[in-house]
Amino acid sequence: SKTLLIKLSAAKVSPLIKKVSDHKDFKKLLRTRTNVLVLYTKSASSGGAHLKLLSDVAQAVKGQGTIAWVNCGDSEGRKLCKKVKVDPISKTNGDEVLHYKDGTFHTEYNRPATFKSMVAFLKDPAGAPLWEENPEAKDVLHIESEKDFRKLLKREERPILMMFYAPCESPLSVLAGMNVHPAEFDGLKQEFSIKGYPTFCYFEKGKFLHHYENYGVTSKDITDWLKNPQPPQPKTPEVPWSESGSVVFHLTDESFDTFLEEHPSALVMFYAPWCGHCKKMKPEYDEAAEILNKDPGVLAAVDATIHKSIGERFKISGFPTVKYFEKGEEKYTLPQLRSKDKIIEWLQNPQAPPPPEKSWDEMPSSVSHLGAEDFREFLKKKKHALVMFYAPWCPHCKNAVPHFTTAAELFKEDRKIAYAAVDCTKGQNHELCKQEGVEGYPTFNYYNYGKFSEKYNGERGEAGFTGFMRNLRGRDQEKVGKRKEEL
Repeated sequence: SKTLLIKLSAAKVSPLIKKVSDHKDFKKLLRTRTNVLVLYTKSASSGGAHLKLLSDVAQAVKGQGTIAWVNCGDSEGRKLCKKVKVDPISKTNGDEVLHYKDGTFHTEYNRPATFKSMVAFLKDPAGAPLWEENPEAKDVLHIESEKDFRKLLKREERPILMMFYAPCESPLSVLAGMNVHPAEFDGLKQEFSIKGYPTFCYFEKGKFLHHYENYGVTSKDITDWLKNPQPPQPKTPEVPWSESGSVVFHLTDESFDTFLEEHPSALVMFYAPWCGHCKKMKPEYDEAAEILNKDPGVLAAVDATIHKSIGERFKISGFPTVKYFEKGEEKYTLPQLRSKDKIIEWLQNPQAPPPPEKSWDEMPSSVSHLGAEDFREFLKKKKHALVMFYAPWCPHCKNAVPHFTTAAELFKEDRKIAYAAVDCTKGQNHELCKQEGVEGYPTFNYYNYGKFSEKYNGERGEAGFTGFMRNLRGRDQEKVGKRKEEL
């Protein structure tokens, strides 16, 4: 009866965990779900602790990932485990956890068996492990919530160096760390002037004293600093470009028009001192100016953050912006001129720049480009719609575009299926993207007759996008077949 009790308690598993024992059902599961974590156990009772944890994980990743359980101890399950070449008996704790992505085996789950790690893994199976999973970070106190942070400040007698960060590669070990990227921490970010990541704040007896700024970032730098904590070091002021002895003509609101009257052919770079691309371009521009000087054209620059009326007059909205003036008149904007050689080559034969690249929604394709005004109306009519939420500047989006477009082309004859896209940077779309749970680009959501069904976390190539739709269509056909059988 004791064995029976154990079996009964193991049977109390969350309905969100798929119990599989038949090979056909297992194959179907992998065919219809793109992100599956499978627990294989040697008996019904051996995976008890894991099953309890996985029940909570399944709840947290609902719609984004699937948890399945195979008991290799019963006769059906044993056959399945043999077929997929899994033997949990050989493992020390009698179970094994494997991950399947887009219908095939992806990897063995070897990260910590904790709720946080498993949820993070299923939300991004290819992502880097959490910082706290790094054994070198064992002495760092990882804070989960604002409540825990306030408690720490109250109870900790010793000084605290706190690193506020956003999920990325964590560069070093400090006494405490806290991911404050989510919007719920906006109040905290304001309170401690956290404007970028990582930001280090130094606390003594629960009081914020100062930021750790402009000191080194190795562990030795930090431990040395903690022996004698000092306020931020003053930054060495940057020498303005106009005062650095450059041969470029530096123009002001007052001198701009007179300069263009005196120089019938001039290239002008509008810049901001803080802009990274401008800093990169300055030495190239300086060198080009040394060679060109006055023949065939001169090179000038304007700091548009100081000489604002010039920036406004020429509608400068990004930096650097390079414009060519002829006889005092603006003639061309030249985004392609970034290097010394290109500047020199172009000025020897000034020509109109090539037309700007067409944006994705201007190019003919089978992708339906939606906006806030027609999003819901359009999706209501489609049984299966995969929607890509994107930003035109995002490199991962640009990589996905051709594959997404090809997939749309393959299914264009099927009126029940749609591949759609929303540019989240346009007009009211920003609000729409927020409502649809978009936190990064690109985000892919699957909708069934206008209702959000799940996030697509599959492979971002043509095979992934088409495979996802084929699975859905396959499921529809199976249902039709079953209905016919019943009739």
